[in-house]
Amino acid sequence: MEIFKTVSEIATKIQNLKKDNKKIGFVPTMGALHTGHLSLIECSKKQTDVTVVSIFVNPTQFNDPKDLAKYPRTVDEDIEKLETVKADILFLPDVQEIYPEPDTRVFDFGNLDKVMEGKYRKGHFNGVAQVVSKLFDIVLPNKAFFGLKDFQQYVIIKELVRKYMPQTGIEIIGCPIIREKDGLAMSSRNMLLSAEQRNNAALISQTLFKAKDLAKKLQVDEVKKFVIETINENPFLEVEYFEIVDDTFLQTINSWSEKKSKVGCIAVYCGEIRLIDNIYFSE
Repeated sequence: MEIFKTVSEIATKIQNLKKDNKKIGFVPTMGALHTGHLSLIECSKKQTDVTVVSIFVNPTQFNDPKDLAKYPRTVDEDIEKLETVKADILFLPDVQEIYPEPDTRVFDFGNLDKVMEGKYRKGHFNGVAQVVSKLFDIVLPNKAFFGLKDFQQYVIIKELVRKYMPQTGIEIIGCPIIREKDGLAMSSRNMLLSAEQRNNAALISQTLFKAKDLAKKLQVDEVKKFVIETINENPFLEVEYFEIVDDTFLQTINSWSEKKSKVGCIAVYCGEIRLIDNIYFSE
């Protein structure tokens, strides 16, 4: 695996790959890699010739400085994991390399970044769009792979390419959520949980799975009430939001009869650690 730390170095490498007509797959990450990330790399390796992974903890997408400070950083372990799945290239820039000057761009995603995560993490998706657009311009991928655990992010990045970067032709691929044995969605934040918190956090996904079954006999509002009350009964957990939305425009679903694919998206605090998850109610 080749490791590049500067834009100029990786740009030269990409240029040479493009001359050889290589199809480039890209997996942008913030490190603290787990099996979910590695599954994205495996998806890329099946669909492209060269897989580029980036590790960059992007400061502009954190609306809470404390959240940025405590975000796990495990670069040495990450490199070992990337080598086990045979990633081809790692781009490992520092902040100055990505932001030689402040990025003042403001993106307009309509309603997509106003709800759910966007409502509670002001400016988060603008920061995501800033860094992802920069990385896309550097790596010039044919396909980019994102985990569907961050469902709203996946929808917004598709809109980023459609609205702001159509000339690139980048195909955004959503890859399935990878879960622990007890159902908890894999996340870099899970390593910040105490053993007791970790055990209780499994209730989040277990409640979502139960909600999917209940949707066959309960109304939308009743399912939402069930999910919020069930999780909030656990003293370790507190729901920030649970919304059932369509999977394209993220508009609230009021009835199961609506002819749209429906996704239940949730954010839960486990102590000070914020966990997100989602489940499809219909395909």
